[in-house]
Amino acid sequence: MATKLALKKKSSFTTEEAREYGLSPRMLSYYVKSGGIERIARGVYRYTDYVGKDKNLVWEEVAVAAQRISNGVICLISALNYYELTDERMRENWIAVPHSHGHSNFPMTRIVRMRNISLGVQRKVISDIEVKIFDPERTIVDSFRLLDFEIAIKALKLYLKGRCGKPNLKKLNGYSKELRMNIEEYVLSIMA
Repeated sequence: MATKLALKKKSSFTTEEAREYGLSPRMLSYYVKSGGIERIARGVYRYTDYVGKDKNLVWEEVAVAAQRISNGVICLISALNYYELTDERMRENWIAVPHSHGHSNFPMTRIVRMRNISLGVQRKVISDIEVKIFDPERTIVDSFRLLDFEIAIKALKLYLKGRCGKPNLKKLNGYSKELRMNIEEYVLSIMA
């Protein structure tokens, strides 16, 4: 009984964690087949009647994906949504991994390989899960590099209006130089 209560409070748990709480792989398999536990990804599970603290389970799913993918960082559309810099619906979780990272597969997740993965990384707690996410400035520059121009321009406009705090133009300019994506002309035209 204590096992079920402890694991029920978690947004997700691994096979190893289940074993630590006394739930054998055979019992875990039984609960999955009977519908009491759902398999989110290989080796990652959640009780089907789990109710998280975050009313919006989308963020919980993004956090779980970012946590379970080694060296994963929330990026692009997912980060833009987090900072409220887009009206694009998040149809999948966008997670950046190092360019040399091996194959990763997680349901409803788009893996984006990037070379400079440490630039602009912040640690945040989303749905009780500590994850890494690119800061707004890195997300804006990456949007110009990797997303549709319209999405990038809208995100930049919202950023410059202060949607996610006071704009840091020095940091934005530094990231654009570091990532070799000159967005200065767009910043100047929007601010004019």
